Amino acid sequence: MRKTISFRIGKNKEKEKTDEILEILTAAQDRVKVSEIASRIGLSDNKTSRILKTLCTGGQVERLKDHYRLVFSHANLAQKQLSNMSVINAAHPVLVKLADTLDEAIYLTIPKDDEVFFLDMADSHRQVKTASLLGRLLPFFTNAAGKVMRCLDSRELVERLLKKIGRNKGNLELKKLELELEDIRNKGVAVDKGGLGEGIISVAVAVRDYSGAVVGAIILIGPSFRIMTERLEKEIIPTLKEGADLLSGSFGYCPA
Repeated sequence: MRKTISFRIGKNKEKEKTDEILEILTAAQDRVKVSEIASRIGLSDNKTSRILKTLCTGGQVERLKDHYRLVFSHANLAQKQLSNMSVINAAHPVLVKLADTLDEAIYLTIPKDDEVFFLDMADSHRQVKTASLLGRLLPFFTNAAGKVMRCLDSRELVERLLKKIGRNKGNLELKKLELELEDIRNKGVAVDKGGLGEGIISVAVAVRDYSGAVVGAIILIGPSFRIMTERLEKEIIPTLKEGADLLSGSFGYCPA
């Protein structure tokens, strides 16, 4: 029987300060001095620098001498929320609980131009893992997140994106992808096998904002030998949908 998951998670002090830093950098949309960040969150420069170093290691923030800025500003997505919490602040507890429940790597992804940006991550506790994609930009249609975020796009846009990633093999390739995207629209979930590498499966569900627009996706990535069909259908997909529904609800989405 599939485990029902509870998403009520307490925050420790460091997590709260990390969220505050990300909110400051999101609002600034530019570089900010360590001393200014420290003053605003009520920590010393040294303690603030340690948190920023962790964010740099994770690929969310970059250092420019004594200034810091987001690698990719998610201000546009954050502004679509009815509350003032950052995207990561809202999403990370959901990712952690999904990772604990499914024991696989879980990411929050958002669109950036013609690519997928891996914004946040909660890892599994398993010894055999896939390489981390946190902070990476990957082309659409190479992974389940890109497909679930683009399944409503027009034929012209799909064709343009295919050409950009070097998969222009004529109408046959485009027709195959169109059929796959139609199936994703009908099922509400994308499953990609091999797009991120041989033996790797990704599974993604869309995240929506208050207007119903797709603003991101929750994606699970793991080795194919652990993601068998029965587990995929009975455990992974229902649990990911539950998490995506909760996160979409925090962004104000109410399904009709």
